[in-house]
Amino acid sequence: MLEQTIFIVMLRLNFMVTGLGWLEGVKAYFEVTKPRIWYLLVFTALGGYVVAAGRAIDPYMLVLTVVAVSLGSAGANAITCYIDRDIDAVMNRTRLRPLPTRRIYPAEKALYYGLTLSVLSVVLALFINILAALLMIFGLVDNILVYSKFLKRRNPVSIILGGFSGGAPAVIGYVAVTNMIDLTSLLMAALVVLWIPGHIWTLALYAKEDYAKARVPMLPVVVDDKVAVRCIASTSILMVAFSIGIYYVGAFGLIYLIPTAILGAVVLALNFWLVVKPTKKRAWIGFKLSSPYLALLFIAMMLDKVVS
Repeated sequence: MLEQTIFIVMLRLNFMVTGLGWLEGVKAYFEVTKPRIWYLLVFTALGGYVVAAGRAIDPYMLVLTVVAVSLGSAGANAITCYIDRDIDAVMNRTRLRPLPTRRIYPAEKALYYGLTLSVLSVVLALFINILAALLMIFGLVDNILVYSKFLKRRNPVSIILGGFSGGAPAVIGYVAVTNMIDLTSLLMAALVVLWIPGHIWTLALYAKEDYAKARVPMLPVVVDDKVAVRCIASTSILMVAFSIGIYYVGAFGLIYLIPTAILGAVVLALNFWLVVKPTKKRAWIGFKLSSPYLALLFIAMMLDKVVS
């Protein structure tokens, strides 16, 4: 089944790649999925699966879950690239993406590609269980419609509501094993949701002029830098407190708590450093270190369940 699904995706991709060499076309369609974003989301799905399964891992179900979340995340990103194509053409940070450079042209090809991947992700999620499919649909709708289509250009705190989709992969991985949502899965998802605002706002602070030029009212664009960094620090404090609090509700043990406390101290120090003197360089460092932080938390979760 997985082989057939991948084959269909490749056929569709081959059909859409025109006007470019085959390798350049594949690269363009890969880039339009914004892989640096979905790599981490897929890793949280892996984390959710391992936390639920412990040592009793079913290789087939694990691969099915990872492929489904990969296709869903990639598909959503391709569609949001289509939605944001005018913004991407204006911003220096994104102007070399496949749609502004017309490496994918017309732009509707990226939309059809994203829709194809998204539908395939839901179909594969149905082979996991109904709950996984519903969570996949929720994630797609929240990211594509709620955040990208309706809120991103209108509301400075849009990423808060849009961030709920970021928590879905971890729960999908979890329910692939348990077929139910429990406290542990919700805590894992909530941690991702709390991580997202600080991650996005540090990037927006770094690229403030870019977002302003594109008329995207991210929080750091519409408020003073000092206010912005205080908001970033506040969400980070809440995230770190929550990450440690997970231990005290009994979801994980000391193998999780010790590295989480150390990582939390590093994050708080970085945020204090940014609050003291808000600069682009410090915002960029905070942004670049935020992804490894979340990945390490999920590694600690997995180790806690596998080793203990």
